[in-house]
Amino acid sequence: MKMKNLKDYRVRRHLRLRRKVQGTAERPRLSVFVSNQHLYVQFVDDAAAKTLAAVSTVAGPLKGQPLNVATAKQLGELAAQAAKEKGISAVVFDRGGFAFGGRLRALADAARAGGLQF
Repeated sequence: MKMKNLKDYRVRRHLRLRRKVQGTAERPRLSVFVSNQHLYVQFVDDAAAKTLAAVSTVAGPLKGQPLNVATAKQLGELAAQAAKEKGISAVVFDRGGFAFGGRLRALADAARAGGLQF
């Protein structure tokens, strides 16, 4: 399969990552997606094919804020709070094929500081 654009490369990296990363009820997958305008975080139990909790910059207290490192840090804190409300303490991090730096690093560090174990 010939790659044509950057999205194809990211999807291929994500598929390669998903072969190794599986979420369970005890340790769900923290899945991150980054679009041009928003960040999305989901806690997924792959065994039951269910989303346990989700937060994003589309709605809630982060709606309308610019997509930068500070916003990603706040989203990581909100994700940790949502996970604690659902009784989740340990997760498997799924970066979605995106580079782990800048916004993703800030999100992950804030989630760790909020009490999640990666």
